[in-house]
Amino acid sequence: MTTEIKDKIVSYSKELRLPAFRGEFELQAVEAAKQQAGYEEYLLGLMEKEFYTRLENRKKAQIRQAGFPQKLYLHDLKKELLPENARQKLPLLERLDFIKEGQNIVLAGNPGTGKTHIATGLGIKACQHNYKVLFTTVPRLITQLRESHSERTLRQFEHRFEKYDLVICDEFGYVSFDK
Repeated sequence: MTTEIKDKIVSYSKELRLPAFRGEFELQAVEAAKQQAGYEEYLLGLMEKEFYTRLENRKKAQIRQAGFPQKLYLHDLKKELLPENARQKLPLLERLDFIKEGQNIVLAGNPGTGKTHIATGLGIKACQHNYKVLFTTVPRLITQLRESHSERTLRQFEHRFEKYDLVICDEFGYVSFDK
């Protein structure tokens, strides 16, 4: 591959915002030549790399945008320490059917029993399955609700939630409810 062609490919892939393509085209060209692959296979390999890179980046962005205070994954959860009823229901929740069916779930229990870990783990898994997720705390939600009420932007506040498939409200027990 000549320097001129390489520079043009780099330039075009930058302009077209194809970072995986830009990073892989030389390596893929060498591999394609070794395997005597045709142009179609070479192009398909580059497109697949770009596609899967974007898919992975989208998942990471959704996890970041969800606002999780920390990344807690279900596979790191010490299931043997969970209460019996939580251990029994967790496999059902992990299927994420409750999101598709529009059902609410409430995780209740004493402090330190894994509620936040389960909620965060389910939220991260939902992000990885291309669901839009928001993680917030009830105190923060109430503060935002009061602010939007006083600023007369309550409708906008409500509409913000319509874009989410799953909203996780944590720290429900740490709020005093007054008028």
